[in-house]
Amino acid sequence: MSEPPPIQPVRKAYEQVYDQLRELIVSGQIPRGARLPTEAVLAREFAVSRGTVREALRALAARNLIRTAKGAGGGSFVTLPTVDHVSEFLHANISLLTEAEDVTLEDFLEARELIEPFAARQAAARRTEEDLRRLRATIPGEPERLAVPEQFAYNKDFHTAVLQAAGNTLLRIAAQPLFLVLQTRLTRRGVDGAFSRRVHGDHDAILAAIEAGDADAAAEEMRAHMAYLREVYVPMWRGATAGQ
Repeated sequence: MSEPPPIQPVRKAYEQVYDQLRELIVSGQIPRGARLPTEAVLAREFAVSRGTVREALRALAARNLIRTAKGAGGGSFVTLPTVDHVSEFLHANISLLTEAEDVTLEDFLEARELIEPFAARQAAARRTEEDLRRLRATIPGEPERLAVPEQFAYNKDFHTAVLQAAGNTLLRIAAQPLFLVLQTRLTRRGVDGAFSRRVHGDHDAILAAIEAGDADAAAEEMRAHMAYLREVYVPMWRGATAGQ
């Protein structure tokens, strides 16, 4: 006796509308920024009720594929996620985990020590002239004269530029929230001129290796930089935690 054919559950009407609209958006047939037809028009085209269309639009909005605006110029507009948008979402949630002490400084340091030497290696192999221009712009002339938030902003921009030069979008998405959370937590503490000079020198050395296309040297310079940051960040983190 043959086995009965597998039965697939019937998808709800709004899910079918959602699937079709999602495909049109992701494939680019409805481009980013375009306004979708009104609920009434969509309901007519899909031969469903406006309530069904509304549920499909809610599902798209929940996945950040559209945004809805009210008023005369309102409607539903395509807003495909960007790298920065995804990073901001992760940043907000990692911050909450950090405040709840579910994510520790050691977690941050281990993640950066894993990601960034590899990113520096890839940057040395893949960097373009635009990447090098961006990297040079993140190294200030007299860092010790900058206020602490500015110093951390330059530091974050440098590491972000290294990740951009590495040419791996997922690495950028993974690493940017780490920078942002650490920056928020540690800029509450002061840093001295020795820290600024050391970070400046480390960044110079990493940039020189990337410019030379020396992947091994770039990875090793970044690894040494991470080791130094570990020494500095541990007491700073403890101080920030004690001051909460």
